[in-house]
Amino acid sequence: MPECYIGLMSGTSLDGVDGVLVDFSEPILRILAKASLTFDNRFRSELLALNSPSHNELHRAARAGNQIAADYALVVADLIGQASSLGLVAADIRAIGAHGQTVRHQPQRVSELASGTGYTLQLNNPALLAELTGIGVVADFRSRDVAAGGQGAPLVPAFHRYVFGQANATVSVLNVGGIANLSVLPGDASQSVLGFDCGPGNALMDAWCLQHTGQPFDAGGTWAASGQCLPDLLAQLMREPYFSQPPPKSTGRDLFSLTWLHDKLRDFASARPQDIQNTLTELTASACVESVDSYAKHSKSLVVCGGGAFNLYLMQRLQAGLPGVQVSASDQHGLPPLEVEAAAFAWLARQTLGQLPGNLPSVTGAAGPRILGAIYPA
Repeated sequence: MPECYIGLMSGTSLDGVDGVLVDFSEPILRILAKASLTFDNRFRSELLALNSPSHNELHRAARAGNQIAADYALVVADLIGQASSLGLVAADIRAIGAHGQTVRHQPQRVSELASGTGYTLQLNNPALLAELTGIGVVADFRSRDVAAGGQGAPLVPAFHRYVFGQANATVSVLNVGGIANLSVLPGDASQSVLGFDCGPGNALMDAWCLQHTGQPFDAGGTWAASGQCLPDLLAQLMREPYFSQPPPKSTGRDLFSLTWLHDKLRDFASARPQDIQNTLTELTASACVESVDSYAKHSKSLVVCGGGAFNLYLMQRLQAGLPGVQVSASDQHGLPPLEVEAAAFAWLARQTLGQLPGNLPSVTGAAGPRILGAIYPA
């Protein structure tokens, strides 16, 4: 009998919602349906603006949470419509895992544990989503890990181990969304999984591309490939202290924003835009390559998921930086790149309902395993 969950993901790329209907009844999960929805330009701009302090932001954030829930409900309806051909209805879905849209991510540092000043904020209205779909919702996955002293991110390494882990072989998984995060999955079950955010993924590349070409992303990396890397600029970007911090660590648009980039570009006003794009691609690749070199020395395979897996130029730069590692997109390992994170939140919802931990303290730095998420019954 199917054990069905829906996972929804809207990431830091701010491009829209990806949703999957997953059956966990077999040892290897099955994707029964997939759907997506693209945010319109006005809403995307509003979400981007809410990443920084702005006028009347409490009201605007609440309205944006309602809109996200409404968009989520459209994706769920699409998935349920597809599932009807399999004889499934909404009542057969055990829960929706709805991550929400991260607009602030300021996790606690060790020195801040006593004061409780760290937090992470995802815009969502899971109660409204439960009302609109008639299906129970699990949301707010990150805050319990932060409350336990963790980074609250990345949460996907536990799922990566479930899907991509191999006995007797270390596998690395690189998710390149708006932010790039690495999971290191040891082949020895006695060793801990490691995971952390490497730095910017698509966020800076997409923002620069939109600003100068009007396109939301650099399709295939062709614009970047038409330019040349600026070594002095790359060196300046790589001097950002975040890159030298040891894990556990996580980041977001709070740091890697257009404001951060424009500050670094003050001495490069005459540079060609395509050369900046090439350098930003090299920044993402270099940060990821250094992370693999430092923390996944024994890995012979790098599985790439997220939108960055479709950036052929970025994939080439990753392979060039890791000549001894096989770099390949996740669809070659059974799960298409744009379905991995959505499936991860379906799995996290399943963990929550099963009263099982969803975090890995070795990844986030939390005080221990924790059951994540808040449940909004149907």
